[in-house]
Amino acid sequence: MQQVLMLVWTGVSTDTRVLREASALVAAGRRVHIIGRGVPAGFVPPEGVTVESCGAPPSSAARQRELTAPERLARWALLPVHVRRRLSAWRHEALAAGRTWAATHGAPDVVHAHDFTALPVGSALAQEWGCPLVYDTHEYWVGRPVEGRPAPLLRRREAREEDRLGERATAVITVGEGVARALRRDHPRWPEITVVRNTFPEPAYAVTVSSPPTAFLYAGRLAADRELEVVAAASDQVGLPMVLRGPADDHWLSRFDARSCEVRPPVPVADLDVELAAAGAALVTHSDRWENHRLALPNKVFHAVSLGVPVVATDVGELAGLVREHGLGTLYRPGDPADLVRACRELVDGHGEYLRRVARAREQLTWARDAARLVSLHLSGGAVAGPLH
Repeated sequence: MQQVLMLVWTGVSTDTRVLREASALVAAGRRVHIIGRGVPAGFVPPEGVTVESCGAPPSSAARQRELTAPERLARWALLPVHVRRRLSAWRHEALAAGRTWAATHGAPDVVHAHDFTALPVGSALAQEWGCPLVYDTHEYWVGRPVEGRPAPLLRRREAREEDRLGERATAVITVGEGVARALRRDHPRWPEITVVRNTFPEPAYAVTVSSPPTAFLYAGRLAADRELEVVAAASDQVGLPMVLRGPADDHWLSRFDARSCEVRPPVPVADLDVELAAAGAALVTHSDRWENHRLALPNKVFHAVSLGVPVVATDVGELAGLVREHGLGTLYRPGDPADLVRACRELVDGHGEYLRRVARAREQLTWARDAARLVSLHLSGGAVAGPLH
């Protein structure tokens, strides 16, 4: 049985893209081992997938108190250095872990590196073992938001490194055609880029979506550049509860005025399915400040579609294009609370029709199609039998 080694700088347990891809490859007859970061001790991976953890979890995950103002300032100033140090430590441990795993199980047939954070380790191991490298970038790395103090020299260095290492890959995967176009423009010497979207599988059970909606639910990371301040500003006027559920950036959350929004911690995906269907409406929001956001197709929109739930989304780039193309819901101008109120009311008024449009779109926006692209890439030669660089 052929083996795939996946590398990712996340906790894996909540990384739905990584787990879906691993499960799709297992279903196609592969054995998949994932090396992640700070994986929870009790996490049980899908059948046929093994997981090990390297490095420490994000420091905010273990923090028990709110930072003081001087501490927040120091965090902002030192964050690029701190993140780089932690990433370097993880890469060192992941490199050693990959070699140890291969010594026991044999060298893998494919190394699959998720995002730029894992690319240097994946490239080094693939070269050592003489096997293909798949670079799976979940975002437009050089256009992503800046957290903490700007570090332009570091970003330029990362861009050059991504360009050089991506050229060594046998295949490149990304999440949407907008990101793919930007990557083809920036990296003309890279191999062909395949789009595998962050779609969700259709649930194995019947889902009843509340109609009219009972709430508007945002399910995702609670942090800057996600228009959550706009959601809060609109929450007093919408007339239905507005719920923000997900892992939070504690530094951002300490300064966030939720107004009438309910802020809730993350829950497993199965529980979130139930909550989204009961709400009947999903909020899919992000800013227009960063190019990565203009190119992105967030998990949240595909999750809602998989359950048949209409969305209220920000009128930004690729996200807005998808919502318009399939009639998945309503759009509002970024940064405009009054227009968000209008979009929410419009969705409530036309909820029955939006339900029908989302139902029609589900067949095209399903994981079955994207999983087939991923498996075809691995099986047809794009990753397994392609030329080595």
